[in-house]
Parts: sequence; C-alpha cells; structure tokens
Amino acid sequence: MFQATNKRWGVECDQIYYFDLEKTAKDKPPLLSTGLGRTTCSYFMPDNKSIVYASTHEENAACPHVPPRREDGKYVWSIYSTFDIYHSDLQGNIIKKLTNGPGYDAEATVSPKGDKIVFTSTRSGDLELYTMNIDGSDVRQITFDLGYDGGAFFSPDGKKLIFRASRPKTEADIKEYKELLSQDLVMPTNMELFVCNVDGSGLRQLTNLGKANWAPFFHPSGKSYIFIKS
Repeated sequence: MFQATNKRWGVECDQIYYFDLEKTAKDKPPLLSTGLGRTTCSYFMPDNKSIVYASTHEENAACPHVPPRREDGKYVWSIYSTFDIYHSDLQGNIIKKLTNGPGYDAEATVSPKGDKIVFTSTRSGDLELYTMNIDGSDVRQITFDLGYDGGAFFSPDGKKLIFRASRPKTEADIKEYKELLSQDLVMPTNMELFVCNVDGSGLRQLTNLGKANWAPFFHPSGKSYIFIKS
C-alpha cells in the first residue's frame, strides 16, 4: 500500500493505492482512497483487511494549495488543517471517520496488539502525539514539548513508541517554528529520534546526530531499531 501522485492515473495530488507484491504493477493499481482531496500516511489494520489513512476530501474535493518554493531554499511541509483519519476497507469504502476535530490529524499507525492507534495532531496548538482506541475513542495526548512530534511506530509488543521530533531551543528557532506552524507549515529538517512508553512516560532521546533522522522502526526483537539519517 502506498500514496502516489500520477497525472497519468487522473489524479493531481496524493491518493492511496495498493497492489499484490507477487505481481508487477504495470497498469494503474486499485485505488483505496476516495480520489478526492489529498491523502497521506496509510497503514494496515491488524486484520489485514482494512486500513487507516488521512484525507482532506471532506473539506474540499480539490487538491489543497501547495506553498511555493521558499526563496531561502529551505524545505517545508504543509500540515493541512483539513486532514482527518479514516478507516477504510480494501474496496475503498470508508468504514468510519476516526477523528473529527479542527486541525491536522494524520500520521496514524496501529499497534501490533490491535488495540491502539498513534497519530500526530495540532489540536493542542502544537504538533503532538496522541493515542486512541482502534475505534477512535479515548483520545489521549502523550507528548507535550514544543516542536514537531510525528512518524511514530509501536514496538513489537505494543508497549513503546519510537518517533521523530524537533525541539527548537533558541529564541530564533522557536520564533521560526511558531511562525511556520501558524501558516500550517513545518520544516522537517532537524529531527532527532525519541522513544517512550505508550502513555508517554519514560520519554528519552535516542539520537543526537543533527539534521533529519527519519523513519525509525523497531527490530522484531524490540531491542534495536532502524532509521534513515540525512
């Protein structure tokens, strides 16, 4: 399962698709999202028969605005406030809308235990991590420090989370972060990796490498992890 923008497939911005890994995807693969708005961050549910993903389609069927390239050359992401998280079957039918509040809700992944979803939201005014039950109930904020917390994944036993986070410290960095956030933007170029318990306790920083440390994922043993360093 993946997201793609491909004008040959008749889409102008990212939609969710899937194909059988044992087959070659020569033609347009099956579409799982609605084909409207913009989508991101799909993940299989434990039954392997349904997925979660984020989409802007309910707010506007058109693709949302993409900010122009900055004159200073710095890379920024749009964190669209119209993203919400949906549960869908593999025929593209939405089973349930899991989030329904103002602000960005996206980057959802599912616990191997099948009981929890972790996601990133701006509902507090900052980009923080939250958990909810598999049906969208019992939403709990688990990170609280200023900066972007995102891209979280569960440990194999479902007891811990590993994620990327920015932690602006200087007055200039804090000012820039808050100004971008007010424009629904974030600069994901200075990220370190953190780990915590599912309830947010036991938070500790894993890397101190500078630049963007990205896409962390636990080894099946739960004793080590893999990630990308820019």
